[in-house]
Amino acid sequence: MDELGLNWGATAWMLTSASLVLLMTPGLALFYGGMTRSKSVLNMMMMCFGAIAVIGVVYVLWGWSMSYGSDVGGWIGNPFEQFGLSGTIYDADGNFILDDYGVPQIVGVAFQVTFAIITTALVAGAIADRTKYSAWLVFVVLWVTLGYFPMAHMVWGGGLLSGDGPFASIAAPIDFAGGTVVHINAGVAGLVLALIIGARRGFGKEPMRPHNLPLVMLGAALLWFGWFGFNAGSAFTADGVAGLAWVNTTSATAAAILGWLLVEKLRDGHATSLGAASGVVAGLVAITPAAGALNPVGSLVLGVVAGVLCALAVGLKYKLGYDDSLDVVGVHLVGGLVGTVLIGFLSTGGSVFFTEDGTFGFGGFSQLAVQVIIAVVAIVYSGVVTAIIGFIIKAVIGWRVSEDVEVAGIDLAEHGESAYEGISAGRIGQEARA
Repeated sequence: MDELGLNWGATAWMLTSASLVLLMTPGLALFYGGMTRSKSVLNMMMMCFGAIAVIGVVYVLWGWSMSYGSDVGGWIGNPFEQFGLSGTIYDADGNFILDDYGVPQIVGVAFQVTFAIITTALVAGAIADRTKYSAWLVFVVLWVTLGYFPMAHMVWGGGLLSGDGPFASIAAPIDFAGGTVVHINAGVAGLVLALIIGARRGFGKEPMRPHNLPLVMLGAALLWFGWFGFNAGSAFTADGVAGLAWVNTTSATAAAILGWLLVEKLRDGHATSLGAASGVVAGLVAITPAAGALNPVGSLVLGVVAGVLCALAVGLKYKLGYDDSLDVVGVHLVGGLVGTVLIGFLSTGGSVFFTEDGTFGFGGFSQLAVQVIIAVVAIVYSGVVTAIIGFIIKAVIGWRVSEDVEVAGIDLAEHGESAYEGISAGRIGQEARA
């Protein structure tokens, strides 16, 4: 630490974490791209990269201020207070403004923008194979502004769902790295858009298998790698909490893989690579809100529960009739709910199964109650905001490509290119009808 209070080690760790989280969105592009059909892989990847492009601009202008500016009614930060990062970088003497850990606040901006990007990109998986690229980009601007930034402020910026909010009188809400802000928020948004836009042509009648499973597994690996920045970075310094989050992230994810594969083996007779990759994401999602609140054994329990429940939940779309193309609802909404709610049972700071001193024993229902409350508020808020945005875009721009484009392939129609040499519109059309 230098004479101005700058913590070099913590700053280096947070810059590394920000870079890791940014890598998650290209990783998601590979994961989602492999899960789509070959005629749509580039469009899916472009939806992810489009989120990076749009939010990278928007966050600098008003995103940071809306997330961490002065509280306005418990719902948002003042969007004009630090517009364009005014007053965010330097103090009156020209020195970098530091946070409580001795890290320049501008590094915090770098870290937080990557969260906004990956959260919004997650939504794209629910509406793959049928969405206009222009409609998606408009949605990104509106949803990150009205859906993500207010939720980030409510949970992390001193708003309604934070330790400074009204529910803290029950117990301090815990969302270590984004169970409500990221996964419940994105999962609900994906469900709402899937319902508004409607199912893909042939959904439930034609096979719509992933076209490239090695790509899916590579994407899952990059997501897992980047997630260490996501969770361990949310300690905001290089300390024991970061180490605990790292171990809990690995433990929960490994257990979730086993849970998912067990369900597949018992139900279908096979343990698949797609199941393993999906189990990775389910475990990562579930441990996200809980990474700093559980011990490693509790993380194993959380992970296996998430793996089992998410594996079962992805089949709900066929029973209930909503076309969540790449299982955003089954993995992110369900996994986010599992992680957020099970904190109330497994938190070593006081929960149903642990006392406040971290010993095993009955600690009461207060933490469980507040975790359920913040999850419900997140569901309602995200659902209402997404529905309003979704219906406006449907009325003004229209969400869907034409039926001919959907059959022939969005890649060629929207981007003028195909992912694989030799794939033509005719060949893709035949593949779609097969």
